[in-house]
Amino acid sequence: MIKDNFYRDSIILTVSNLTAGILRFMFSILLSKKLGAEGMGLYSLVMPIYDLFTCLICGGMVTAISKEASAYYGINDYGNLNKSIHTALVFDFIWAILITILVFLFSPYISTYIIKDTRTLYSLWVICPALIFVALSSIYKGYFYGISNVKVPAIIDVVEKFVRMAIILGLINYFALKNVTSTVTATYISLSIGELISFILLFIFYEKSKNKFRGYRKKAEGRAQLLFNILVVSLPLSLNGFLNTIISALSTLIVPRRLVCAGLEYTASLALIGKFSGMAMSIVFFPFIIVMSMATILTPDISKSISKNDYNALEHRIMEVIKISFLLGISTMIICLCIGDSLGKLFFDRYDLGTYIRLAALSAPFMYMSGSTFGILNGLGKQKSLLVNSVITSILQLILLYILLGIPSINILGYGITLIITSVISFILNINAIKKSCYLEFSGAELLINICLSIFLYFILKILDNALPNSMFITKNVVIIATGFSLIFFSFFLTKKSKQV
Repeated sequence: MIKDNFYRDSIILTVSNLTAGILRFMFSILLSKKLGAEGMGLYSLVMPIYDLFTCLICGGMVTAISKEASAYYGINDYGNLNKSIHTALVFDFIWAILITILVFLFSPYISTYIIKDTRTLYSLWVICPALIFVALSSIYKGYFYGISNVKVPAIIDVVEKFVRMAIILGLINYFALKNVTSTVTATYISLSIGELISFILLFIFYEKSKNKFRGYRKKAEGRAQLLFNILVVSLPLSLNGFLNTIISALSTLIVPRRLVCAGLEYTASLALIGKFSGMAMSIVFFPFIIVMSMATILTPDISKSISKNDYNALEHRIMEVIKISFLLGISTMIICLCIGDSLGKLFFDRYDLGTYIRLAALSAPFMYMSGSTFGILNGLGKQKSLLVNSVITSILQLILLYILLGIPSINILGYGITLIITSVISFILNINAIKKSCYLEFSGAELLINICLSIFLYFILKILDNALPNSMFITKNVVIIATGFSLIFFSFFLTKKSKQV
């Protein structure tokens, strides 16, 4: 039953994340059409600032609340469970208000001296309410994860994405917005409204869920102790996320400046950023949603195996997830290399994305495997190793971006080269940390099978691309994409057969 529940929850989370991912992907396509390449570039400059302050306000809170909620829920201590949620809500609300006021007051300084584009000022102002809503929503999400009710936050996340798309379309069309500043601001208004709706829905479902557990009380703990239990878990995770978000934000903000140093005009730099990070990377890393879903479920699964001293199951699960991530990354890379131009046309109606898609795709195998190792290290309790490795990789990314983007002959392609190098380094660092806690054996025979299958798949996709007529453009590319991801199933079948033999 535990195993059935594990796969059931994995499927639910994967499907919900894929649905939300598809909506986010559709949202990026919608934005590209409404904002244009320059607008997408401007939009991408504000988002790191939003992520930074979101991380500062509620980083690690979902994990901490889910851990505490799960502990109290497991022993039917609903009194302390609900008291913990209320205590966390009060604390995070006060903290969020203080940070939001500071962000609002310093927005002119941030837009002028940090982002160095005053057109972002209004966007910074309108995201301030969203910071409060996200902080409170994180508490409720942690609660639902803790009581193993993943459906509620999953469905609400999907609803929020639908609402955001409807709002941005309504604002732009109703007010007939044309210039970049107003359309980007409208986009962030839709973000704030979407987060408000998400918070309201989570609050309603929480109140409904909480009422079921009234009357079940054990010895109540003090609010100070309950808050301490939460902060002990959330603060280290928040520090990890905050440091990496700062470095990531710096990386994002230096991109247009280094491109200008490479000889490009500022508007042209924003357009290139929009094409590469806003469009090409959205295509290449869309399947990454599957990896992150597995990593989320993998963390508690590893903890259960450790508590039972079942290290065989632990090592088998880790190898299984790494292998799936690798095959998913290889499939994505091959598809992008074969039909990069067509993917740009299919999703963004542009034929000038092929080079960026193919370059970004080269990092996919290692980036996908690296993503799975994050969940593994969390499950093994290696947060310190994860923090150190993440900081090293982020600093390396910052240095490489600064150097490569400033070279005129490379310019925006330096972004892709940086992705390749940092994804390889990240995977190597993380896998070495994992090997210190458990034994991992990589089969040379399986690797050879995967290489042969990859080469075979590449030629099959090329044949399909040349054989199928362009008059069936959508059908043609759907068939190629579906065939490309069949590598995962073929590989599993062949490697299982080889093991049986």
